[in-house]
Amino acid sequence: MSEFDMDLLQEKIGKSESLLKEDLATVRAGRANAALVDKVTVDYYGTPTPLKALANISVPEPRTLLITPFDPKSIGQIEKAINVANIGITPANDGKVIRLQIPQVTEERRKELTKTVKKMGEDTKVAVRNLRRDANDKVRKLEKAGEYTEDDRKELLDDIQKVTDEAIKAIDDIVADKEKEIMEV
Repeated sequence: MSEFDMDLLQEKIGKSESLLKEDLATVRAGRANAALVDKVTVDYYGTPTPLKALANISVPEPRTLLITPFDPKSIGQIEKAINVANIGITPANDGKVIRLQIPQVTEERRKELTKTVKKMGEDTKVAVRNLRRDANDKVRKLEKAGEYTEDDRKELLDDIQKVTDEAIKAIDDIVADKEKEIMEV
């Protein structure tokens, strides 16, 4: 006998929310944030290695990111990887550390970023709704197979909808927080 797993649905929705948070962390809002370089990988002795495994990343000032390599010889590869990652910031290398100066974001660019953030939020909501649809289909199939009564199905569909509504609200809150951060001067 198979059964619908609500915990699995909640876990998948939670992963969607976490992925949105990770993606939003890489959106530059005019303020230094170590997450800006989270997706940068460095060709370190022929092996693609995440930047955070090769260097200490700190924020000494609100608009400066300081990257201090553990191996000073790797500074050239790190600088090259940042340029290749195309994060929109040119690294400044003094031989010991790399500085990333985060430029002031213009009003027009802030509005563009806000649109991008909204689209990321909408894409995540679509993913959550797709999870809801799949869950609803599974519950209906289980009812047809005789494993659930009509009342069980209705109750489960209501629970799935509640979980979806909570997730959509959480996504809206995450997006609203990021928009507020972007629009802050």
